[in-house]
Amino acid sequence: MTLHGSCMCGATAFTSHSEPIMTALCHCVDCQKWTGSAFTSNVVVPRDTFKVIKGIPKYFDIAGASGKNNRHFFCGTCGSNLFGELDIMDDKTVIKAGSLDNGEASLRNQVDIEFFVKNRVSYLPAVDVAKQEPRFG
Repeated sequence: MTLHGSCMCGATAFTSHSEPIMTALCHCVDCQKWTGSAFTSNVVVPRDTFKVIKGIPKYFDIAGASGKNNRHFFCGTCGSNLFGELDIMDDKTVIKAGSLDNGEASLRNQVDIEFFVKNRVSYLPAVDVAKQEPRFG
């Protein structure tokens, strides 16, 4: 199956010809700040299956909790958050689920893991079937 994604204005689009390796929610402060939300919803795919097919996304680098670089890609026109490349996962691309097309933002109703649950806001319960990790890894 091929995953398709794009930004809000349509200037940037991407594909991955892989099934997700995992689906994850991340509650780290970095993800909260990047999205202006309480957490991110993510689909992880092998980096060699991922390709930007339209536009040239901009990026912002920041050191993650591991001390390694997290590169956040976004549309330079509308600002939509699209995907990330984390040095700690150098062979994977972390797609922001909200950027996926065709209803895939639902994560197919499956969350495999939640990261940084120590930072989860108190009004959100844990996803019952997801593994709970206080940090990443």
